[in-house]
Parts: sequence; C-alpha cells; structure tokens
Amino acid sequence: MEWYRFIIFGKVQGVFYRKSVSQTMMKKQYKGYIQNLDDATVEVVAEVFDDDFDTFMGILKEGSLLSSVKDIQYEIINDAEFTTDGFEIRY
Repeated sequence: MEWYRFIIFGKVQGVFYRKSVSQTMMKKQYKGYIQNLDDATVEVVAEVFDDDFDTFMGILKEGSLLSSVKDIQYEIINDAEFTTDGFEIRY
C-alpha cells in the first residue's frame, strides 16, 4: 500500500469530474481526496494497494460523462499524513 498524488489533465473542471470520481472512490472504500487546482487540472491524493493500481487508474481515466482525460501524472508520497477515513472532495 502506498499513498499517491495524481494530477489529471484535460477537460476535468466544470464537468462533474470530481463528483463522479469521488462517488466511485467512496463505493470502493478508497481513502483520500480530490480537488481542483488553479491551473485547470485536478489533484487526487489517495491510498492505493499495488494490486489495485490499474483499477484506480481506470476510475481516474473514466471520470464523468462530460469529462475528457488527456493525461495523468503521478508520484508516490512517502511522508503522507492524512486524517480521512474515507474519500472526500476538497474545495
């Protein structure tokens, strides 16, 4: 299990991307958060198990019906400290 930081590029703001992704993440019981960034990208920080990474990426790529994901960049966060028991939208 690792904490990851993802940056999602494309048409991902103002198209229900955060809501759609967060609902799916909650159903699958992931821990973390999703938020818009000032540069029109979306950030996701989440705890992901190695054998579940492809499923997690699939959720990020699918997004919402109106979104269009062009690229996803990610990195492992070694010193992540979060106090969330679930998955939340941050504003």
